[in-house]
Amino acid sequence: MPAESTPPILSTSQRRVVGVALTLLSFLGSMALLIAAVFVLGRILMFFSSVLWPLAVAGVLALMLRPLVERVERRLGIRRVVAVVLLYGVFVLLAAGALVLVLPPVIDQLINFIVYLPDLWANALSYISNHYPQWITLAERHLANPSIRSLADAIANQSKAVFNHAIPSLQAAFGGVFDVLAFITHFAIIPVYLFFFLLMRGEPTRNLGTQVPFLRVGLREDFVFLASEFVAIVESFFRGQLLIGLSMGVLFALGFSVVGLKFGLFIGLALGILNIVPYLGTILGLAVALPLAFFQPAGGWQLVGLVLLVNGIVQSIEAWFLTPKIMGHQTGLHPVMIIFAVFFWGTAFGGILGMLLAVPLTAFFVTAWRLAKRKYFQSSDA
Repeated sequence: MPAESTPPILSTSQRRVVGVALTLLSFLGSMALLIAAVFVLGRILMFFSSVLWPLAVAGVLALMLRPLVERVERRLGIRRVVAVVLLYGVFVLLAAGALVLVLPPVIDQLINFIVYLPDLWANALSYISNHYPQWITLAERHLANPSIRSLADAIANQSKAVFNHAIPSLQAAFGGVFDVLAFITHFAIIPVYLFFFLLMRGEPTRNLGTQVPFLRVGLREDFVFLASEFVAIVESFFRGQLLIGLSMGVLFALGFSVVGLKFGLFIGLALGILNIVPYLGTILGLAVALPLAFFQPAGGWQLVGLVLLVNGIVQSIEAWFLTPKIMGHQTGLHPVMIIFAVFFWGTAFGGILGMLLAVPLTAFFVTAWRLAKRKYFQSSDA
């Protein structure tokens, strides 16, 4: 008589549930490790930021200027070191011209804008009092409520405390003699790094494969490919975004000055430069330009409309002409993903560094995921 088979401990449905639970647990564990790695990397970058940012700036500038150096070297038939020195000389002349022609009016408008801020606030309060007195009455009536009044006082006290703590921090960060000297030293070392980076020939990742002999051949090829893709993305993004930002700054400055916006030259150039971080310049620029257009002397809804018209024209030129011609569609990222990436990497890396690297890092991870999905996660039915 055949022995009876031992019944399974779990039924089919129970095994399915356990499998799903273990898969979900593995996924959550992987996500936790990834988040922890990003957090630790962000803290390391923040700690060594004073040492790393000059090296990073010089590296990005070298990637952007390398084709120009190679073209000068090839066209003029000169040595590479002579081409680099010639490029430095041209940059010094352009910087001197900018200091003489552009910088004085921009600094003058910046100082006048800071001085004008209290008047702008007074004009806004006067306009609200004259045209919308019911808002003030409503605010006074609600502030008479003890609960709301205590909440408002608490918010005001917290804001004052944050401000009082921020001032000493800023003074400690920027007011010390040694901190100023350290910043000047770090900034001054950038041309030195850049000089030696520009003397290097060939692709930056050409010998990378020999540095990781412990990886098997296929994985080593993928590693070198991803590193090359990241360098190419950084190079194309910053070169294109810098050209686009400067072009938009000039267009904004001209447009705002023509329509009569106060401090239009400074605001326009600042708005364009801030657009090196996607959408940052547009958001901050309009947040400053629109109230200024409405509350400045001889301002109003008509000037607000003209400012919006200038913004719409410049944004259309950027979307239809500048970006397709300069950058094309190399990142392939949806605008929503770009906005999320700016906030995510800005938080992960503690501020402006993460915001600047948001698009290149996201595009790199998208490329890495597509490579992994194609080579390692293909369905067995395919």
